[in-house]
Amino acid sequence: MDQTLPQMRPVIRQLDESAINRIAAGEVVERPASAIKELVENALDAGAKRVDVAYAQGGKSLIRVTDDGCGMSPEDLPLALSRHATSKIDGQDLLNIHTFGFRGEALPSLGAVGRLTITSRAAGHEAATVTVSGSRMEKVRPAALNRGTVVELRDLFYATPARLKFLRSDRAEAMAISDVMKRLAMAEPTVSFTLRDVSDGGEGRLIFRADAEQGDLFDALRGRLARIIGADFTENAIPVDATREGVRLTGYAALPTWSRGTAVAQFLFVNGRPVLDRMLFGALRAAYQDLLSRDRHPGAVLFLDCDPQLVDVNVHPAKSEVRFRDPAMTRGLIVSALRHALAGEGHRSSNTVAEATLSAMRPEPVAQVPLSGAASWTTTHNARVWQMDRPSQGALRSSFAFQAPAPGLSETPSARFEPAPSPEVTEDLSRRPLGAARAQVHENYIIAQTETGIVIVDQHAAHERLVYERLKRQAAETGIAAQALLIPDIIELAQDEAASLLDFAPELEKLGLVIEAFGGGAIAVRETPAILGQVNSQGLIRDILDELADQGSTSALQVRIDAILSRMACHGSVRSGRQMRAEEMNALLREMEATPHSGQCNHGRPTYVELRLSDIERLFGRT
Repeated sequence: MDQTLPQMRPVIRQLDESAINRIAAGEVVERPASAIKELVENALDAGAKRVDVAYAQGGKSLIRVTDDGCGMSPEDLPLALSRHATSKIDGQDLLNIHTFGFRGEALPSLGAVGRLTITSRAAGHEAATVTVSGSRMEKVRPAALNRGTVVELRDLFYATPARLKFLRSDRAEAMAISDVMKRLAMAEPTVSFTLRDVSDGGEGRLIFRADAEQGDLFDALRGRLARIIGADFTENAIPVDATREGVRLTGYAALPTWSRGTAVAQFLFVNGRPVLDRMLFGALRAAYQDLLSRDRHPGAVLFLDCDPQLVDVNVHPAKSEVRFRDPAMTRGLIVSALRHALAGEGHRSSNTVAEATLSAMRPEPVAQVPLSGAASWTTTHNARVWQMDRPSQGALRSSFAFQAPAPGLSETPSARFEPAPSPEVTEDLSRRPLGAARAQVHENYIIAQTETGIVIVDQHAAHERLVYERLKRQAAETGIAAQALLIPDIIELAQDEAASLLDFAPELEKLGLVIEAFGGGAIAVRETPAILGQVNSQGLIRDILDELADQGSTSALQVRIDAILSRMACHGSVRSGRQMRAEEMNALLREMEATPHSGQCNHGRPTYVELRLSDIERLFGRT
């Protein structure tokens, strides 16, 4: 290339309004679900008590949102379609935000990439409608509408056809729309929502419906969650209500034995706004860290409410991320509140475990077996009834005569039945939550009798949890013993990494890890937790730094210590195959009742199954 030729200098130019709106739409409206989120939030900000949403072809060809909110006057409609025009803030304080929306970008952005029609009527005004296509606005015209607002968006991204190539199938987009609607319905349990697919015309197919719930905060939320997530979640979730330094945490958290393979049952809200914030989800995981295995995820619906001055929601175009003024305090509130609530449930386990057990115990179909005389299985009123033509009593006795066990075989090779205690002891123990021990089966499972049914306990898993909790209490009371290194490990780090790590030095010292500055970006590791044995100091420090960078706090060292305590508990617990006396089994049951988290083992699996007598009788057709 000839260097003597003059270089062409790029020209700075002002983009036109249409291009500006299309660029803004790329940030605000990623897909049809994003458009519905913005429109439904506008309806909620307008005070709507009923929001009806309809879509066609996954929202690509039609989105219609109808609400009964305050509406807009004919003079407001053109202004509402102008960028950065809003009724929700005055622009003086961007932190004092009490509404879902505040930027004034959604409607002009939608009008820039699709064909948008708004029909609205405010109290004391006539209804009016306005249409905008590709940022070209038509005149405001009179319309017919009783109240509220109807926003209709057709041919999304027709003005930016390249964006259509990045959309997924109609089915995938419809699922994203449904997810958005359910999250907003959780945020406003006193508002009615409907979602319809009108791809085939007419009234369409009802996809989702949630009628307004009644009652106080927890009752209304519980009813809404039962409709959206399912009754099994609300039956196995515990209420959470805690406050710290002006921040309140409310909602429901599931028992550890009610968990999922992915994070599909985790919903977090900040001042009523659904968020997908990494720090908040990390705090949720930390609260369950020694109650679930790494491949299981807890279920929770949590609401953080605080003064808007304590949180900044203006950090993401879609407002899905937030920044707290004191993130460490907020994280600590979530972790401590959830752990306290879970510990308060004691030995409780989810009832879905019993339901799964009952499903596995369904009687198999029994083939017809000829006996002396005519006999057959018939079904009457959903119960199997044995019918026979009543042969002679002698023949009947011979048909059902018990045979003696073969020589050399035990009559009950894998079960040990304890003699029943005296009546007064039986009454006392059977009234306890986990009942009175009655038998040990296969040298691993304890059968206990309660007032309402039976309890089956995995003796090894239960005792492992009890020993683990005991070891954790001892470690918390006496501290983690540290072992001094003969030659300190010197680890070279970047100066900012060393500074952030040294800020956490006091917390790490409580866990047995003693570090200090060694000049520049280097740190010296002088003591390590004795319980960990020989430690790769550099690997441990790197893990702690990664967690600090990701979440602003670290539990990597605590997790390693807990893992060692868990292994110690496993080796120190009652082993499978050990025969236990009645008093030992009852002592184990009593300790389970008094120990938090004893309803699940160290990996989140249930330690016992409770079967009610009514369910057992149903299995045998006795109801």
